[in-house]
Amino acid sequence: MNKLKDSWNEGDPYEYFMGRWSKLVAREFLAWLKVPENLTWLDIGCGTGVLGEAIFTYSKPKQLFSIDPSEGFLARAKARLNGKGEFMLGHVSELPFENDVFNIVVSGLALNFFEDISSSLAEMKRVSKSNGLISAYVWDYSGRIDLLRYFWDTVISIDPQSHHLDEGVRFPICNSENLEKAFIKAGLTDVTVTTLDIVTVFNDFEDYWNPFLGGQGPAPSYLASLSEDSKEELRNRIFNKLPIESNGLIKLLGRAIAIKGKSKEINNFT
Repeated sequence: MNKLKDSWNEGDPYEYFMGRWSKLVAREFLAWLKVPENLTWLDIGCGTGVLGEAIFTYSKPKQLFSIDPSEGFLARAKARLNGKGEFMLGHVSELPFENDVFNIVVSGLALNFFEDISSSLAEMKRVSKSNGLISAYVWDYSGRIDLLRYFWDTVISIDPQSHHLDEGVRFPICNSENLEKAFIKAGLTDVTVTTLDIVTVFNDFEDYWNPFLGGQGPAPSYLASLSEDSKEELRNRIFNKLPIESNGLIKLLGRAIAIKGKSKEINNFT
């Protein structure tokens, strides 16, 4: 079985690939979360800083700490936030904070990459205050993140043996029911799940295809492993499947699943 390893070491190619859509989802997420200003936040798996930037723009935090295991992504996040917030290299499995520190603990488009969801949620709960809110959102990989579904559905039609590499298969946590069960099992209360929809608009086919060539993330990593002939076949098949409008535009739905829960029964800001 192919055990292709995802690449996550460069922020700029990933920004071109998914970051531009992550911005739109981050805004929708914070509008749904709807919390007061002047709170302390922790952003786990901050990536290139898309959610952190949105937090400063829309939620006006008192303090924001961002943590990620990738030095390349952290560098991109620091540049994006331009002196705002604090950044740390680290993993969710061992957060470098005391107990009861943060009003809000969030993770944007990263929860599915955590090795152990139960222990990760336990850590998130540990560092949240007694009136804390824990929340996350993930792409709906098996459903309506269309830009990836066109890619993986075409890959599998060519090579069924690659089925296990599809994020919709790899990440069962990216499902409303599974997310809710995980949060409830972690002891969180008032758990609520929703979907966040955006429209991803590509100027033409090259605008859709070129970001896959950056090598960052599961789909681009898979593409980089193919021969040139296989890449060309995949490219042509996807081109023929996409709903390309007469002016060249390609409009696809991008859906994320969001979830939130209280770390304790007491909560005076949601």
